[in-house]
Amino acid sequence: MIRFSRASVTYPGGVHALRELDLEIGAGEMVVVVGLSGAGKSTLIRAINGLVPLTEGEVTVEGRSVTRATPRELREIRSRIGMIFQTFNLVKRTTVLNNVLMGRLHATPTWRALLSRYRPEDVEIAMQALERVGIVDKAYVRASNLSGGQQQRVGIARALAQEPRIILADEPVASLDPPTSHVVMRDLQRINRELGITTIVNLHFLDLARVYGERIVGLRGGRLVYDGTGAQADERVFREIYGRSLTADDVLEASPAA
Repeated sequence: MIRFSRASVTYPGGVHALRELDLEIGAGEMVVVVGLSGAGKSTLIRAINGLVPLTEGEVTVEGRSVTRATPRELREIRSRIGMIFQTFNLVKRTTVLNNVLMGRLHATPTWRALLSRYRPEDVEIAMQALERVGIVDKAYVRASNLSGGQQQRVGIARALAQEPRIILADEPVASLDPPTSHVVMRDLQRINRELGITTIVNLHFLDLARVYGERIVGLRGGRLVYDGTGAQADERVFREIYGRSLTADDVLEASPAA
């Protein structure tokens, strides 16, 4: 489904975020990407939908080149890829339902979107997405009135409303407390298993990565240093990924937020 071929990203100033990455992710997989800040996790995620262009190599999605895509082709590729952000990226002044309906914009005529006159079938898709993450009762509540965990679940529902083939989650639990982090990760895991949507999640906390990462990809300095199961990823493996021994900040349950 997704293939990186000798993919490199160098930012202005000479910072190497990815270095000659070769990686394949199959349809329906749930992959957790781990590494220190600056290891290239977010760059990897954002290269898949073209938000960060490669400086060398190629990335393809379902056999279509993201690297060489025209603007129209890139829009088509992105329409199949849902994105979940660390900071939620909701429009706080409007309702939960309107936020989720934004996931239908790729399939909605501009005049309908401007007037917020979505088709009944689109509203039904949005309500089903909210039901899947357990907050359909909040559909007509302003997004600003929700807790952080509820806002992130709205973000997941918005991605689901796209009816995507791939979901990318960029540090989705970084600002959440431990219990809520597990709720969000279970939602993503269930969506992956029940709907078969390829799911790629960036995480910092290693205990979460082991629990929810059927496959873990470890990055260090922009290079792939580990690719295996969560069960195989012991403390020795994480030392190879992080280049140091683990600390309390690397484990959710031992972090100050707990």
